[in-house]
Amino acid sequence: MHEHESFFADPKNWVAIAFFIFFILFGKKLWTALSGMLDARGEKVKAELEEASRLRSEAEAMLRAAEKSRDEALAEAKALITGAQAEATRLAAATAAEAEASAKRREKMALDRIAAAEKAAVDEVKMAAVDVATAAARAVIAEGLTPDAGVALIDQAITQLPSALAARRAA
Repeated sequence: MHEHESFFADPKNWVAIAFFIFFILFGKKLWTALSGMLDARGEKVKAELEEASRLRSEAEAMLRAAEKSRDEALAEAKALITGAQAEATRLAAATAAEAEASAKRREKMALDRIAAAEKAAVDEVKMAAVDVATAAARAVIAEGLTPDAGVALIDQAITQLPSALAARRAA
């Protein structure tokens, strides 16, 4: 039959006993070292996750600030465009009004020049008529005016002088 070997004679049993003794003696140290390494790795992962979360929140804040800045810039650009359009409209209206006023001034100046030229022409014609009338009067007077008739003409001219001056002032 079988021979019974003793428990301690079998090498497998010694390996098992050595294995249990090894784990009893060094198991706690190994467990502490392994759990320490796992805890350190867990802390590192946790720190990286916190850093990633912080970076994400900062990026979101920067995105919101950039969007706000962009919106403000767009609003400012729209205001500038509106102001520029209003200024352009105002300048166009002012330029048109100034051009119209300038045209009216030039028209008035031209009309004044025409009126002055007409007056000068009329005055020249009057002066020519006066010269002709004076020359004719001298000729008539020199040819047949008697001294009594000359005195009568002078008296008549003196009496008509106020009405002639009044008529000239009115014109």
